[in-house]
Amino acid sequence: MYQENYDDVEFGGDVDLVANSYANSNLVEGELDEEELIMQAQAGVQSIPEPVRNFLANLHRNLANCNVGDLAYNYENQFVRLTDKFYGKEPWPEPQYVAALVGDDGLFLTLYRELYYRHIYSRLHPSMETRFRSFENYCDLFNYILNSDGPLELELPNQWLWDIVDEFIYQFQSFCTHRSRVSKRTPEEIELLKENTQVWNTYSVLNVLYSLIQKSSICEQLEAGQQGGDVTEAAGDFGVRPLYKMLGYFSIIGLVRVHCMLGDYTLALQTLENVELGNSRALFTRVTACHVTVYYYVGFAYLMMGRYADAIQSFVHILTFVSRTRQYHQRSYQFDAVNKKAEQMYALLAIAVSLSPVRVDESIHSYLREKYGDQQHKMQRGGDEATEIMSELYLYACPKFIMPNPPSYIDVEAAGSAMEPQNFQLKIFLREARLQLVIPTLRSFLRLYTTMDLDRLSTFLDMAPAELRNQLMVYKQRCRQIKWVGSPDLLKGEITSTTDLDFALQEDMIFIAESRVGRRYADWFIRNTNKIQDLVNNMENRQKTTIANAGKPKAEESSAASDAATPATAAVEA
Repeated sequence: MYQENYDDVEFGGDVDLVANSYANSNLVEGELDEEELIMQAQAGVQSIPEPVRNFLANLHRNLANCNVGDLAYNYENQFVRLTDKFYGKEPWPEPQYVAALVGDDGLFLTLYRELYYRHIYSRLHPSMETRFRSFENYCDLFNYILNSDGPLELELPNQWLWDIVDEFIYQFQSFCTHRSRVSKRTPEEIELLKENTQVWNTYSVLNVLYSLIQKSSICEQLEAGQQGGDVTEAAGDFGVRPLYKMLGYFSIIGLVRVHCMLGDYTLALQTLENVELGNSRALFTRVTACHVTVYYYVGFAYLMMGRYADAIQSFVHILTFVSRTRQYHQRSYQFDAVNKKAEQMYALLAIAVSLSPVRVDESIHSYLREKYGDQQHKMQRGGDEATEIMSELYLYACPKFIMPNPPSYIDVEAAGSAMEPQNFQLKIFLREARLQLVIPTLRSFLRLYTTMDLDRLSTFLDMAPAELRNQLMVYKQRCRQIKWVGSPDLLKGEITSTTDLDFALQEDMIFIAESRVGRRYADWFIRNTNKIQDLVNNMENRQKTTIANAGKPKAEESSAASDAATPATAAVEA
């Protein structure tokens, strides 16, 4: 699948990710003498809180001993708690100060810098220098992994590996957005951008992801697994190592995201050719954020391609999973990110259901009706108001699109007046959606009758009969879409009808047939029974608490009785 994309690129040496010499006098204010540097380093080490020092020492020891379980606890729990306690509004200790605590371990310091810069992106505002240095650190990390003579004896938790790939792509997107706003950049920043065109270059980012996929032989492994072949033999020396296997797998998911950000939705779905979406034991299910990301971008790609039934199916599947497992992720540091992505998918689902009305899961439907009921009603009525609401929801829920090439730094006015990628993709989406908006309006009238005269319907719609005939043909064509049926290729499928209402037009008479789907009463009764049971349990718990507290004296009465008893006790003792 990927060979056609990089067969002509020979993998060897560097990954073409070396940043230019940006760390010159432009970024370094001045050189300090040796004594001042030593004193500064000692002061920096002393300024690190004792719990943070213990954490860094423990993290370094677990990394050296490849204790994946302990590393996962350090990364997912301790790092988050220490960040909230000590570094909520400031960066973590400088890497040069941490180097003294870990004996200048190069690999550890590279991984620590990745956490260090990620924290700045997450909690603070990264400067141009920080963006450049973070890119340089990713160069060091990926070159170390990809250019080694043999497989590295390094193991990291799946969550950390996913976050490395995900953050790498996020910082690429952030830099592209940052550099495109030329009018807001200072002359010094523009000069730096001119001199360092290779920093966060689109080709370099894609090259890293494709190189990780190629090094791990992950596509061959997935294909061998589907066909019942020998996965170990297909993996090779590097692919059998969890580090390379999972980095290659997560790079496939990362490529889907990058292709969607670039607006290439067909290639995004082709990238997932060997990933089994319907498999509940697939590798992407091991990390919740990766699981949600896959379905978000698959659903969005389907939405942009006009395959609304597949988009609805993707969104409903993952939203049902999120709602059922929400209670298990409340303490996870991913909880807010997953919830935000879920809210975006609900907005996209509201758009898709408005354009292609279909019955969805009862719990999902209830939430949609509660949060986006008014917007859905207005979108289904059509007109300018529907387009405005659709645009608002789309811009809220769509990915952050990017331009693959840097803007013109010479003609700043022309670069500033160029259309934003978000608005360009919105324009493409609305052009297709306006043709689809005829379906809800016509459907609302047709479902009221079994036979109807064309002239009568044209009177209701205030439309000429000839134009109405064309609209009915559009309705007929739009209600037949390609629907994915579970094959490895997400682009293939069967042409099916996506509506429960069909009609035939014979001369000027419309014959309507509606197929009603029986409501699933079992799910409805089970869900509401559980709600009632929860209410009864809460009432019983409150009653028990009230009864238990009834026999206890109030705090004020207890303290007053204690004060009154004190003199009497003293008198008895006297």
